[in-house]
Amino acid sequence: MAPLNVNFACALYDRMVPLASGEVPTPGLNVNFVEVQHPRDIFDRMVANKEFDVSELSASEYITRYVAGDRSFVAIPVFASRVFRHSFICVNTNIIKKPEDLNGKRIGVQLYHMTAAVYIRGILKHEYGVDLSTIEWVQGKMETPGSHGQPSVLPLLKPVNITNNTDPTKSLSDLLECGEVAATIGADIPECLGRAPHVQRLFPNFKDVESDYYKRTGIFPIMHLVAFRREYYEANKFVASALFNALEDSKEIARKRMESLGALRYMLPWLGRDLVEIKETFGGDCWPYGLEENRKTLEALVQFLYEQNMIERTVPIEELFAPVRRINFRIG
Repeated sequence: MAPLNVNFACALYDRMVPLASGEVPTPGLNVNFVEVQHPRDIFDRMVANKEFDVSELSASEYITRYVAGDRSFVAIPVFASRVFRHSFICVNTNIIKKPEDLNGKRIGVQLYHMTAAVYIRGILKHEYGVDLSTIEWVQGKMETPGSHGQPSVLPLLKPVNITNNTDPTKSLSDLLECGEVAATIGADIPECLGRAPHVQRLFPNFKDVESDYYKRTGIFPIMHLVAFRREYYEANKFVASALFNALEDSKEIARKRMESLGALRYMLPWLGRDLVEIKETFGGDCWPYGLEENRKTLEALVQFLYEQNMIERTVPIEELFAPVRRINFRIG
């Protein structure tokens, strides 16, 4: 039987390269890797038009749609992107000195519904007692005027004070620099950081703060998962396990290459030191796939979505993902 064709859209992360290059065997599948540079473009094309068989997808957008009854997509527990987000909270220090100063302020956010913002708000609420209900959220692009992509997001279940940046001459970065917003959060750093002395990270020692957060909570924030169009999945259910294992193999090859330090694969002069710290912090694979390995992080995301009026109920994480059969790493 001829292998099944599958179009897979994703950014070309290091963990995807061996799959994209064809180095990883994909029994039963003929994978056409569609490289798209910006994840927001992938999300918009997949959600609006179901343009791909499978793609990288925003974790928060997937979960909110699933809980609302939209079962257009079926996820597997592969996490294309994950990022600690403490370092993405930038403040105008003329207004904000400490986390509780954010209460009652205007805060710029690229998109209220974006996963990065969901995690950041959850951290501010649970770790620092910030009252999210007192804040006005100003949506817009970080570096240019306008909106962040063309997302098809679901309405919130309760009113939240969200406005859009309608200034045709200013980005969120500009608004932060001039004090029209007190802080920005999201998936990008404002370009005024490092240029304007009064714009700083809320947590200048973010690496220590993020490491401590992980050690206390076990949460390494997941941004993007991998999801199939439901029609494609229902017609070819073996693809869930087949692609899961191929992506696991691809990640393992990338990890081994990263750890080969004779000739640095990445432009990180102290990568060796960083790898030691990563092993000390995570104790093994810092980027695991699978449900149990990511239970604390996924359950935190579901809880944050519920608290932030984006889903009407919490759901078991097992409900959110297709079952997969794991095969041990198969490439020497």
